Amino acid sequence: MREKILDYFLKYVKIDTMSMEDMDTIPSTKKQFDLAKILVNDLNELGIKDVKLTDNCFVTGILPSNCNSKLHIGFLAHMDTIPGFSGTNVKPNIVKNYDGSIIKLKGIELNPNQFPFMNNLTGKTLITTDGTTVLGADDKAGIADIMGMLVYYKNNPDIKHVNIHVAFTPDEEIGGGIKAFDVKGFGCDYAYTVDGGLYNEINYENFNAASCKVTINGLDIHPGSAKGQMKNASLILMEFNSLLPINERPEYTDGYDGFNHLCSISGEVGNASAYYIIRNHSIDILNRQKNDFINACDFINKKYGDNTCQIELKDAYLNMKTLIDKDPRCIDRALNAIKKLGFIPNTSPIRGGTDGAVLTQMGLNTPNLGTGGYNCHGPYEFACLEEMENVCKILIEIAKES
Repeated sequence: MREKILDYFLKYVKIDTMSMEDMDTIPSTKKQFDLAKILVNDLNELGIKDVKLTDNCFVTGILPSNCNSKLHIGFLAHMDTIPGFSGTNVKPNIVKNYDGSIIKLKGIELNPNQFPFMNNLTGKTLITTDGTTVLGADDKAGIADIMGMLVYYKNNPDIKHVNIHVAFTPDEEIGGGIKAFDVKGFGCDYAYTVDGGLYNEINYENFNAASCKVTINGLDIHPGSAKGQMKNASLILMEFNSLLPINERPEYTDGYDGFNHLCSISGEVGNASAYYIIRNHSIDILNRQKNDFINACDFINKKYGDNTCQIELKDAYLNMKTLIDKDPRCIDRALNAIKKLGFIPNTSPIRGGTDGAVLTQMGLNTPNLGTGGYNCHGPYEFACLEEMENVCKILIEIAKES
């Protein structure tokens, strides 16, 4: 099974599926169809039933129960990689029997002093980047893990299992893609996104999420005659940022702490803008954070004049825990599967969000499981093959008829 997971993984990461911000189509990039079509072929080769590829680049299929189970469980993973770092010409590097030393790549190195968790991976097989791209373990490791589960059940027809539904989805990295997913048509009692890190993870607490676009309208006057007239938008935007709590920046937070993250900023004298994401596990505190932005905007407008500052606040997704707590079958089943295999479950909160948060709000409880990937979203990304296999074993155990 390990070799098959590796084969799938190496094939998938070499396909460029980078998504793109600020697009009004799903998928945001047509090249995500390149992987989708390969997945359709791979599913058909395994004899998966009702394999479909939608116009929005969702790949779905079903492995029907072999014991007349009435339970329908879904497993999802996303195909796209982040728009912020290259996913083109990925050249995976395989490190067998890792000895605990520094792994040197092009221009960077994976150093256990910087990443202490690497000390726990000695003797294992690591798949890294070449140092110039993302690897795509987020979330092609999840796709390979799910494919490994399907291979197991096709090769072991005497092992009884529930109805297994799979879906491979676009545009998770930019948010919003999953909103076009046909939850009713998927037909599951509950589901799991395979999109975390540690193989023994179960995540069902995530941030409530919002965003804020800030626009500052300045007044550009020749500096030689600017006294009493100029309103430097860039400086005013800097002042706006200073009105937000410093200790609520990401670099000062962890655990259940929320944050306001300045993602991008641009400006000149006449106009400046910034984009923030706002996160908190508590909806009440998130609302207070949003009010901080409103109050900062009001202050700027009172000081510099009406319409100097404009903000656009948007809600993105909610903490799935509130809904899952009302029907925790998915959590209980995953916990039991992990424990049965002799692993210790890790139920830490997600300091982010997943498609599962949106799906849960859409009526399909969907906590998140690990993949065996590390250091996602950059050239330091890598995956551990043995941990990917462990994830696959957990998926198999979850799908067993009990």
